[in-house]
Amino acid sequence: MTSSHRLSRRHLLGASAAVGAASALGLPAAARAATRAAGPGAAAGGVVPIDWARLGSYGADDAAGRRVKAILAGSARYLIGPWYAGTYRSYLPDGYIDLRGTDERAIRLPAMAAVAATTALVTGVYDPRTLSAANATIRTRNLIRTLAARHRANNSNPATRWGNTWQSALWAYYTALAGWLFWDELDDQEHGHLAAMTAWEADRLTTGNDLYLIGTSGEQLYEKRRDGTAVTPGDSKAEEDNWSAAVLSLAEVMMPDHPHAPVWARRNIELLLAAAACPADLTGGETINGIELSTWLRGTNIADDGTLDNHHILHPLYMVAFDQSLYEGFVYGLAGRTAPRAALHNITRVYSALVDLPFQASDGTMKTIYQPRSGEIYYPEGNDWGTHFPFYFGNFDLLVSLTAQDTGIDPAAASWERRHNEEQLGMMARFDDGRTYGASGENTYYGREHRIGAMAGQAFLTLHLARKDRLRFT
Repeated sequence: MTSSHRLSRRHLLGASAAVGAASALGLPAAARAATRAAGPGAAAGGVVPIDWARLGSYGADDAAGRRVKAILAGSARYLIGPWYAGTYRSYLPDGYIDLRGTDERAIRLPAMAAVAATTALVTGVYDPRTLSAANATIRTRNLIRTLAARHRANNSNPATRWGNTWQSALWAYYTALAGWLFWDELDDQEHGHLAAMTAWEADRLTTGNDLYLIGTSGEQLYEKRRDGTAVTPGDSKAEEDNWSAAVLSLAEVMMPDHPHAPVWARRNIELLLAAAACPADLTGGETINGIELSTWLRGTNIADDGTLDNHHILHPLYMVAFDQSLYEGFVYGLAGRTAPRAALHNITRVYSALVDLPFQASDGTMKTIYQPRSGEIYYPEGNDWGTHFPFYFGNFDLLVSLTAQDTGIDPAAASWERRHNEEQLGMMARFDDGRTYGASGENTYYGREHRIGAMAGQAFLTLHLARKDRLRFT
């Protein structure tokens, strides 16, 4: 980072951020003594840090910006404050926090929390009412350095290492994104761990276009074969493809001179296209980023009407999981580059299904998923995750609006963003600590608060790049 940005960060975080806090909030003595050496240009592992001075600041003084800023500020305050304090109470002998496992709960949740906290801290959104920015910085660094050190690329202990699983590409993406945003706060060893982790997860995803070849752990690429027969009925692979694409895009952007970067870039495009593949793509003549869809695709993950199935039902929550594809706009934008056009493939088709596609309800009436003049969501075949998900939709609305993927759809995505995100803010207003959810039935996912934080961080970064005219696709 530039020296001017480093000064602004120190002003934001407070002079005590560099030396830590003499309490359970701080780092162990050995870690506090580590020398940090981040700077402009290529760093450990060939990572090129973000040039914040080139990107400029974003005051979030527009209506959508104020809403997303408030969501991010509250979520980050909760996650790095009460949630962290109640979750991590001790260090292990090697100086890292005890993650208490290697499964999704142990790895994905702190990684999502780190995305929320880093974004809030580096953009000036962080709300210090619960915890000072200095101590929030220490806690956030704890999360990032521990997650990266425990990845199998850096850790040979089978009892504590993670990676090479069906969801680990997503966990690595969150950790790497948080680390890249927080590069200035990490030392050389931590830089090296992040680079090694990111490259390792990207490398395992670079081969195969058959039904079962996304990576070395054998994840599946398509729900249905070209002839329409289902390999896994009711279980689209769209979400898994685009979270695998996410770590590939981030690896290529963070380490553009890595010898594998061209392969990562190509594979990112392939998985984005596979994620959104529909039957019409198999017979059309479209070529995107050099890939002819009708000849390259080996199956499909969504229907021609823009819907998809997951958990054996038509599932709107997994339709808006294409947010992960659209986040590539800010990932490339942070490096001053344009994102691949493949990230936008069939997004308009999916969004039109949310807004305009009618379904016959049990009472005989016709309903759309987005309810007219309302923030309510209609789930045509039910929702097995709970009852309240306004920001899942408001986040997607925002991304669709910023990328102009709502052309010809009425009402426009911006109007839905306002409805859904105002409802999200209403849910948050029930609590004093920044959280969203109360009763377990509102959202049954154990990482529900972390999911809000990770979405809010990425949505805010997308807004930042869009308002600076740096959100581009080619």
